[in-house]
Amino acid sequence: MDFVKDMRQKAALLQKRLVLPEGTEPRTLKAARIIMDEKLASSVTLLGSLSLVSAVAVQEGVKLDGMIVLDPATSPFIDQYADAFYELRKKKGMTPEQARLDIVSPLRWGAMMVRLGEADALVAGAEHATADVLRAGLTIIGTVPGLKTASSCFVIQAQDRDWGVEGALIFSDCAVVPDPTPEQLADIALSAAQSCRELLAAKPVLALLSFSTKGSGGDHPDVLKVRGALDLIKEKEPDLIIDGELQADAALVPAVTDKKAPGSPIRGKVNTLVFPDLGAGNIGYKLVQRLGNAQAFGPFLQGFAQPISDLSRGASVEDIVVTAAVTLARVK
Repeated sequence: MDFVKDMRQKAALLQKRLVLPEGTEPRTLKAARIIMDEKLASSVTLLGSLSLVSAVAVQEGVKLDGMIVLDPATSPFIDQYADAFYELRKKKGMTPEQARLDIVSPLRWGAMMVRLGEADALVAGAEHATADVLRAGLTIIGTVPGLKTASSCFVIQAQDRDWGVEGALIFSDCAVVPDPTPEQLADIALSAAQSCRELLAAKPVLALLSFSTKGSGGDHPDVLKVRGALDLIKEKEPDLIIDGELQADAALVPAVTDKKAPGSPIRGKVNTLVFPDLGAGNIGYKLVQRLGNAQAFGPFLQGFAQPISDLSRGASVEDIVVTAAVTLARVK
């Protein structure tokens, strides 16, 4: 499969609305022009004052034709947005006055646009920390009903097309939750399964990875965590094809599976790898990317009630375009 081509085609077919809170960021402006020109979205809204956005656009040689520039501070909808934010946060001590001050933050405003149905997807992070993007998303958009944990995944495109779905696999979580509890790990796995459905258009087959396979590591807390997560997953989604705890070779290589985990339902079919913690996930995807010469796309946020994506602050223009296409392609 050609992951990027597939996501671009799906986004162009769906024609959803994108909000980019970092409207004065040069790479974001250039990406927005490409998104419009390739018709990956039906509309692109840039947040920021018209004068500042226009000044950066002129400086970067970007035409704003067809784009919406919206300044939260002067929007006629500020009362509506502030009221909605207050209702969400009043139990946390939010006051109407503070809500009005806080909601004009571009990240919060963009997230509220998605929540209120004024936009379908949000992409940010070129000039904001991941924690800020996550905070806005969790506070305003929230997580999928039944899940409490937001996480991330990468799409790994291996050169050998025998792996996963024509060489593509989901790796999760590699960027958000450092040391998940069994409950969080279960949420991560369920979100990764959904990412497999949305991004690879495939029925998910999951392996919960560990340094242990079926008890070989004893009752170490890290092993028990994975086992506990498996029990929770089977309760929530009993039809999901999943197995654990498994070492990577036992998960991926049928001959090793037969020796270490005979009868495993995932034998030879794995397309989604769930790592026990962020250290394993981050190291794992980078080793595959560098030593295996695989392509790594992401991280893509998962577990949110509506599509939202975070960017690396070092993201290129093409990175932003691809992330936007993937995010738009996930809109229901």
